[in-house]
Amino acid sequence: MAHFPEPPKLGEWLAAQGLISHDQLRIALLEQAVSGLPLGRQLIELGFMTESVLRDVLAQNAGETSIDLTQVVADPEAIALAPENLARRHHILPLAVDSENHTFSVAVPDLFNLVALDQLRAHLEGRYEIRPVLAAEAQILEHLDKFYGFDLSVDGILKEIETGEVDWNSLQMGAEYTQPVVRLVNALLAEAVKRGASDVHFEPESAFLRVRYRIDGVLEPIRSLHRKYWPAISVRLKVISGLNIAESRAPQDGRLSLTLYGRSIDFRVSSLPTLHGENIVLRVLDREKAIIPLDHMGLQPDTLGRLHQAIARPEGLIIVTGPTGSGKTTTLYSLLAHLNREEVNIMTLEDPVEYPHPLIRQTSITELAKVDFAGGVRAIMRQDPDIVLVGEIRDREAAEMAFRAAMTGHLVFTTLHTHSALGVFPRLVDMGIRPAILAGNVVAVVAQRLVRRLCPHCKRAYAPKEDELALLNHQAPARIYKARGCIHCAYKGYKGRLPLMELLLLDGDLDEAILRGATPRELADLAGQKGWKRLAEDGLERVRSGDTSLAEIRRVVDMARR
Repeated sequence: MAHFPEPPKLGEWLAAQGLISHDQLRIALLEQAVSGLPLGRQLIELGFMTESVLRDVLAQNAGETSIDLTQVVADPEAIALAPENLARRHHILPLAVDSENHTFSVAVPDLFNLVALDQLRAHLEGRYEIRPVLAAEAQILEHLDKFYGFDLSVDGILKEIETGEVDWNSLQMGAEYTQPVVRLVNALLAEAVKRGASDVHFEPESAFLRVRYRIDGVLEPIRSLHRKYWPAISVRLKVISGLNIAESRAPQDGRLSLTLYGRSIDFRVSSLPTLHGENIVLRVLDREKAIIPLDHMGLQPDTLGRLHQAIARPEGLIIVTGPTGSGKTTTLYSLLAHLNREEVNIMTLEDPVEYPHPLIRQTSITELAKVDFAGGVRAIMRQDPDIVLVGEIRDREAAEMAFRAAMTGHLVFTTLHTHSALGVFPRLVDMGIRPAILAGNVVAVVAQRLVRRLCPHCKRAYAPKEDELALLNHQAPARIYKARGCIHCAYKGYKGRLPLMELLLLDGDLDEAILRGATPRELADLAGQKGWKRLAEDGLERVRSGDTSLAEIRRVVDMARR
């Protein structure tokens, strides 16, 4: 039988990594013999290591992840499931509970404290798989005081505000977590993430504050609060997102990061003065949902195959088009993630960088840097790239630089605001790009929209009416589906979204037609012969397959121009 060597002890491993010296290790071991403290705690007490460094090292050594609790907002449901006496006795902090996957995330100072994990598992009656995450013990103790003993639900905090005394002025000087308004902001943001919102709107009116979430592309009213709360809430939002609290008459942009439900969530913050005060909108940037593998995007099989064919090209321009909120960024990141390998140099110019991605060199276009897309492309071309992402073509100079990059042997991805794939060509010509440059350099054009997916638990089948049959070209099955509403979809009838996509692959025939100045209708007829489908046709196929409703397709796609 083979004998495997035992893993090195913590002290030896730290010394071998150069994190402490052998002299420091000997001193710590001598002190440990007297104090009886764990070696890691003894090293911190002696000042040889900081708690954050030890936390990261222990996590790396155990093959686990670690977390910094300074920006963590705990899940009220997780806090409610774990009793305070158990959490305080074992110094553990519940972070998140996932009822669908039956997991329970908890921050612990020691990954090998099996007694604490076993007692938590027993209290939860084995309903959840315990996922420990390493955190600094001092931070855990601090956050136990923050999260236990205070109401964390939106309704509970509002009741506390309405019935109790709130020191509004303390929020101006850097609020403590015990202040209910601070917890209210955290709870509203946490609820938005939990419900899958893409944007959070704080909209002041003359007598009240409206809070709305954009969920699956549709704005939903969530709360209406008294107007007197808005100054304190807006100050809190501006403080944590790095905005100037003294400036209320000029637009501002900021950013903040929080750890919600066990994962890091970024928010892009925008404030705009309006008639009744500053309107603040937060874009939710959830990295876990940003990068979707191509095979999991929900594309039609033939569209997916054609998309793989397009990105396999070694050079040329791939343009993704659609209105704001149509999923262009998600599609681009999924394409880049599919191509991302160590032997490939991918560089991006974005305004701003929404989702940091390992191995990809990402540059943010900001006013501070005084760099525009055209100048950025010039700089990138000196960085030996293989694949380039230009966030958006806004003017002639940026378009010319994108085409120049494509013509010099690079695969270039970019976005353009047009209604359809065929609308790209007249738009670029209008910018000043000659048809001779367009032909042969554009590899593919993707136009897309996002539609809500019918809830599989409650969608209702019905026989289509005559006008609906005509819209479906009399190719509808005997029954199609419409939204109903149940507990699984919050009684909306829809849950999640799926992309509609028209993918135009350019070949020699289409290049020739572009070169001679063919009209959009001529290009459409020629592309249709090669398998191209309009957005409306893709949407109607989704209706026939029962993925979405005809009403939803009509909401998103102009059926009159199909």
